[in-house]
Amino acid sequence: MLKKLRLKFIALNMAMAAAVLAVVFTAICAINYQQSIGDVYAALNAAIEHDSQAKKEPLADIAPPDGTAWKGAPAGGTDDEPDLGGSAVERARDDEGNAPFEIGGKKQDGRFIPVAVYQVGEDGALEAVSDAGTASLADDVLEQAGAALAERGDGSGLLDGVGLYYVKRTNDSGTFLAFADKSSGDGWQTLAWTLAGVGVAALLVFLVISLFFSRWALRPVEAAWTQQKRFVADASHELKTPLTVILANSSIVLEHPERSVASQSQWVESTQTEAERMQQLVGDLLLLAKLDEGAGASAGPSPARERIDLTDLLEGDLLQFESVAFERGVELESSVDPGVEVRGDASRLHRLTTTLIDNACKYADDGGRVDVTLRKAARKAELVVHNTGPAIADDDLPHVFDRFYRADKARTRDEGGYGLGLAIARTVAEEHGGTITVTSDAEHGTAFTVALPLDDC
Repeated sequence: MLKKLRLKFIALNMAMAAAVLAVVFTAICAINYQQSIGDVYAALNAAIEHDSQAKKEPLADIAPPDGTAWKGAPAGGTDDEPDLGGSAVERARDDEGNAPFEIGGKKQDGRFIPVAVYQVGEDGALEAVSDAGTASLADDVLEQAGAALAERGDGSGLLDGVGLYYVKRTNDSGTFLAFADKSSGDGWQTLAWTLAGVGVAALLVFLVISLFFSRWALRPVEAAWTQQKRFVADASHELKTPLTVILANSSIVLEHPERSVASQSQWVESTQTEAERMQQLVGDLLLLAKLDEGAGASAGPSPARERIDLTDLLEGDLLQFESVAFERGVELESSVDPGVEVRGDASRLHRLTTTLIDNACKYADDGGRVDVTLRKAARKAELVVHNTGPAIADDDLPHVFDRFYRADKARTRDEGGYGLGLAIARTVAEEHGGTITVTSDAEHGTAFTVALPLDDC
């Protein structure tokens, strides 16, 4: 079950990660595609703008200093030392008066896109009009493109047949066509493949991380599942013994129906004893279930219910155990501070204190001593129940609060317990926002310490 849960956990994480990466990378590619197409059309429009402006300012209108139209080396200079005059752009114009694109400076933006610009002549022929053009078209491609655009109005688009983006524009200088290769807008495809590789690598890394964290995240679930299975097995075992005795006693009684109840009182009393043990066990199990449900619902200490005078409660419990301690040959001593108040459930706190005192009396050595101390310490009510006697083994000490756990020497079924008392005590302490700890050694004996928040209101 845990293996399937881990696989589902990993599969869900991977699916979510893949979906997030797919959405993000798709958005990046879509934005890059739009930018690429925008750059292409911007370059096409810029080329047409450039050549249209060049047509409006022919070379003849820009005269050198001597007033003559210049061609080659202008007047006033030699071939070796020409004196072009005018601006740098004017000097760079060709014989037809077209100037190249201006480069350099901060206004340059975007990547370089090869563009071919043509003007539609009066006879419909396409003529290259810009020496600044950075591309040209083969004759057959130009013919196909011209035929495809001949009947179309101004606008832009993609000619799939020849693999060209185009912009067609008519202005005062004439009708111009600018073309760019389809590959100029396909940069997003390279980005898409790069992101796909990055995505696969990221998913592999995330898979490794998920494998590690799935074990870490499900560790409490695994521990709870193991504890639950052990709990069910132990409860079944504990219930099986009294049921077996009850069934055996009933069978013996039914075999002799002619006998009186008094003559078979041995079996009847044994049945009653075992039934009472079962009743106690079932009651403890129900109490644990309620405590667990309360802790799970509140995800922490249970809400305060009523103010409890822990001093009065503990003194009442000690009074009840004086006879028990006397019968077991144990000396019971106490030191209880007055006015120690907490908030909680009186019946459950009573169960906590009686469990600890009963265990101390039960496992103290013959002629031993049990000391119960209640005091205020650092905004906490501290209850210490100490008994002399055999120490709890080091291997058993971490498990004394486990359900149905009984150390071979410290707790046995012959004493009438099921190993649920200390488990209930710990749950009650935690329910009230407190803690319970245990220390045990051969020299000092065993001490259980409960710390509960004081009621300062």
